[in-house]
Amino acid sequence: MHPNPSFRGTDTQTALDFAVERSFGTLAVSSDGAPLLSHVPFLLNEARTEAQLHLVRSNPICRAAKEGCAARIAVNGPDGYISPDWYGAEDQVPTWNYIAVHLTGRLEPLPEDALEPMVAAQSAFFEGRLDKAPWTLDKVSDDLLAKFWRMILPFRFVIEEVDSTFKLNQNKTEDVRLRAADRVEEGVGAELSQLADWMRKPPVPKDS
Repeated sequence: MHPNPSFRGTDTQTALDFAVERSFGTLAVSSDGAPLLSHVPFLLNEARTEAQLHLVRSNPICRAAKEGCAARIAVNGPDGYISPDWYGAEDQVPTWNYIAVHLTGRLEPLPEDALEPMVAAQSAFFEGRLDKAPWTLDKVSDDLLAKFWRMILPFRFVIEEVDSTFKLNQNKTEDVRLRAADRVEEGVGAELSQLADWMRKPPVPKDS
């Protein structure tokens, strides 16, 4: 995490609230070679002490965590380049603002019968954010569900430590920070627009 204490003074509850809001992160597990990484949606429990997630059965993290293992989930938020021109002040340098929360703990396998209630809870959580009637598992055929359950495995992530960086120009005076924020606001919505553009024309796989 960033060494500057100006960006790391956020309380744990705020960091966990942010993790709940995002509910998506990069799961990292140590290995003999490079760390194993997987990008996963997750749900924190009400006490904010653990998260539930599932992985494709063929994911090497499943084997690494067969008996449980140390792990970390990096939860990233909005980020972007900040131009010195946006501060409206002399003698400034460029920077990159971002939000990141690191959850460190232990990844443990769950019984396979935990899958269905986990997926139901996850879909209900994310569907609840959409302006439509919620999708539910009963809309899927028994054959497809049986295949789906064979493909994934359930895990829980027990949180032992929470670290965060909210790098948002706190090291600037308020007027300078707010001027930069006004300029950044002009780009609100650009991330979703870019995602939609990629969805309309996704990259062609290498072996196509």
